[in-house]
Amino acid sequence: MFELIMHPSIFLAAGALLVYLLPTHWRYIGLLGGPTLAVLAVFSLQAGAAGAVWTVPFLNFELQVLRVDALSRVFGIIFSIMALLGVVYALHVKTCGEHVAALMYAAGSLGVVFAGDWLTLFFAWEIMAAASVFLIWYRGTQQSLAAGFRYALVHFLGGNVLLGGILLLIMDQGSIAVTALTGAEGLAFWLILIGVGLNAAIVPLHAWLTDAYPEGTVTGSVFLSAFTTKVAVCVLVRVFPGTELLIWLGVFMALYGVVYAVLENDARRLLAYHIVSQVGYMVAAVGIGTELALNGGVAHAFSHILYKSLLFMGAGAVIYATGRSKLTELGGIAKAMPWVVFLYMIGAFSISGFPLFNGFISKSIVVYSSGVADLPWAWILLHLASIGTFLHTGLKLPYFMFVGDKNTRHQKLPVKKIPANMYVAMGAGAFLCTLYGVFPGLLYAKLPFPLAYEPYAALKVIVTVQLLTATAAGFWLYLAKLGGEPTISLDTDWFYRKPAAAVLGWTLAGLREVKGAVEARGGALFQAAAPYVHNPLLVAVGFLRNTSYRAARSLERQGWTAKVAYDEDRHRVSTGFSVLLSLAFVGVLLAIALYQTIV
Repeated sequence: MFELIMHPSIFLAAGALLVYLLPTHWRYIGLLGGPTLAVLAVFSLQAGAAGAVWTVPFLNFELQVLRVDALSRVFGIIFSIMALLGVVYALHVKTCGEHVAALMYAAGSLGVVFAGDWLTLFFAWEIMAAASVFLIWYRGTQQSLAAGFRYALVHFLGGNVLLGGILLLIMDQGSIAVTALTGAEGLAFWLILIGVGLNAAIVPLHAWLTDAYPEGTVTGSVFLSAFTTKVAVCVLVRVFPGTELLIWLGVFMALYGVVYAVLENDARRLLAYHIVSQVGYMVAAVGIGTELALNGGVAHAFSHILYKSLLFMGAGAVIYATGRSKLTELGGIAKAMPWVVFLYMIGAFSISGFPLFNGFISKSIVVYSSGVADLPWAWILLHLASIGTFLHTGLKLPYFMFVGDKNTRHQKLPVKKIPANMYVAMGAGAFLCTLYGVFPGLLYAKLPFPLAYEPYAALKVIVTVQLLTATAAGFWLYLAKLGGEPTISLDTDWFYRKPAAAVLGWTLAGLREVKGAVEARGGALFQAAAPYVHNPLLVAVGFLRNTSYRAARSLERQGWTAKVAYDEDRHRVSTGFSVLLSLAFVGVLLAIALYQTIV
């Protein structure tokens, strides 16, 4: 049977091209057709092309542009589905460039996932960085412009670090194949880990995420929440399984994110900190490195993309309808947006690990794997982070965003009607969060390794329900103290914002001083040289003054001084002298030609 194997990224890139070229009313062909065909292409690869590879000769290497295995298939499935959900959510957007950027961003993500060699991976990695920054800039505010520039600088710096590690690795091994690294590779290992870790938002390399994602467009932040960090997780699973440092970095991320969420007042920044926290579970799973843990990390990345995008869709709908994102400015809108509240809460239950939702059937694998690996502290701390997730994303954020405190719950905010396509995308995301939670086997069957795990064992469900119930009780008891504060929380981005601004100021001040000195010296030099520019033959006068005083005096008596401007009728040499020089030059050339002929 003939099987047509196509790289899913091709359809997304083609869709972006059609969106750019076609008139406004025809853009839906590329906007919906590209992601739809990408989904079909990925499922086609899953059904009958395991191990399929596209190779392209390049210099002395073979580029593996498309390598299909269990890991790339599962990430390819969720990324292509997410691309489709994202464009449905953004169908009402009229900005052509924003759609092109979103589709190319998704295409780059799939390019990394299916890359079998380092050069292809890096090329797609940079496409992601370049395309995604426009999803921030297209918001068109001063804050988004500045955040976008910081985002671009950080990611291109990380890309250069990654490239340095890749080149060292290729020089050492003579191969460009993407394989697991052990640490024996030396500097190359650490450079690649730092480059990938930056995209995974590993603390302290995470501040770009919480700085940029809240400043993106309403629809652009949905894409941002889904791709970059999870692409990095896919690379970590493939390249760094069992790197013990990642266990504790991941656990620290899980806790760090929920602690900073306590301090946040901006809805999308709070959600961004929970991306850091949830990716921490995946990073810790990679560090544990067992098949059970890696399955858990991949499953949680799959679930996270669905519920986190749903949460950003809900927050984005609120921003679209009210123009506000601060919790202290929201409230009293639940009755005006009941379906948004309902769909948002499905995402909130999912990220909090409620039974019957997809977060429960994935996060529990990671936590369980830490216990099986005899890591009791990791097991305890990951459970603790789960409590913080429910407290802030599942309770604090929806309560103060939709209901409000005593000062905001009765306000009459104007609420704009939300486009139907936004509801469709949110409904589809909520359906998938519930589907995989009720039927976990649908996800488990796609994981890289065989999995024998029962998420709905009685003890697991009882422990989870107890923790969630206790958290809800604590929230109601301390509700008055959990509201948002209109403050800005300092994070590690302080180190490249404040000190960098000071260094830039000092540098500019120094350059201004240098510029002033150069201008002053240059002006004096110009004034001294001006007479010689006016009368070039004064150079000869100067030469004669130093060699023959009598000749110099004679010339000066005839008017050859710096005070006399050059006059071609008076100072130029005769035409005959110019002809003589030309004949001499031609004669030299003829002599050289004759000599070469004889020899």
